[in-house]
Amino acid sequence: MKKEIIIAGFGGQGVLSMGKILAYAGLLENKEVTWMPAYGPEQRGGTANVTVILSDQKISSPMLKFFDIAIVLNQPSMDKFENSVKPGGILIYDSNGMTRKPARKDISVYCTNATDKASEMGAQKTFNMFVLGGLLKIDPMVSIDKVMLGLKKSLPERHHKLLPANEEAMKIGMEIIQKEN
Repeated sequence: MKKEIIIAGFGGQGVLSMGKILAYAGLLENKEVTWMPAYGPEQRGGTANVTVILSDQKISSPMLKFFDIAIVLNQPSMDKFENSVKPGGILIYDSNGMTRKPARKDISVYCTNATDKASEMGAQKTFNMFVLGGLLKIDPMVSIDKVMLGLKKSLPERHHKLLPANEEAMKIGMEIIQKEN
């Protein structure tokens, strides 16, 4: 098993955190892992993306041009990474702020309304966990138990009280993701 994933959006959406949590979960399942963030100097509002590779075998390079899975959380990321998904791959996008749907027919496309659901529930800080839940419904590459351990490891202890809300967001994310084609 080898999964090459790009997660992209604006700073403040939890893009890098989502990648880190996924990478931690992979490590906890004894997988080979790379986590390579890329972001502008802005903390919030600038573009951000992270490449995560999970594999049962050694990873030769963390540098990728094409991905098995792309998660895009804004229109600039859709424009940049839609054509970087390998034929037969998966593209997941959040419907909020998109001006067009993906056009490719040679990949599986899924839509999540994670922004709307997080807002409706007053849980904007768990937005990325709604998205991660959707990903794990489509491709359960790591277990939810290991994701929760990874989240616990990446959150400062003072925020551990938020773990149940994050787990709930993941479960709801699994329910709201929809296949488009």
